Amino acid sequence: ANALFRYEKYMENYSRNVAALEKLGEREKKILFLRYYEGKTQTEISEEVGISQAQVSRLEKAALQKIREKMNT
Repeated sequence: ANALFRYEKYMENYSRNVAALEKLGEREKKILFLRYYEGKTQTEISEEVGISQAQVSRLEKAALQKIREKMNT
């Protein structure tokens, strides 16, 4: 029963993550992918995406906040 409970919690969290990511725009998704999956710096991302590093920082922060809000609902 304990393993089943952990699995159910995992799937619940997974579903929330997917739902949260679906709410993001393509640019936000790309920034998070480059930052956390590929491990690029904000400066590297800014060069690849064609926006300033400050803009990358703002978009990353806003995207993470959207995910946090969705995870808490």
